[in-house]
Amino acid sequence: MTFKAYLENIEAKTGKSPADFKRMASEKGFLTAGKLRPDIKAGVVLEWLRQDFGLGRGHAMAIVTWLKGQKKEDDS
Repeated sequence: MTFKAYLENIEAKTGKSPADFKRMASEKGFLTAGKLRPDIKAGVVLEWLRQDFGLGRGHAMAIVTWLKGQKKEDDS
């Protein structure tokens, strides 16, 4: 599955776009300069995404990767 497909599946499941997740992560204080803060561990974000959106580890890790700026929305 491509990275883009992961994000599309997440949006279909949650109704939230990648931009929505970035906004919410920023509101939670997880971001600095538009990327995941280095002191925020993936596990914290994974737990938030599991609790609030029912995302499994694979889909949640796609959001973490995107928040870190390691992939773009349109990466295949």
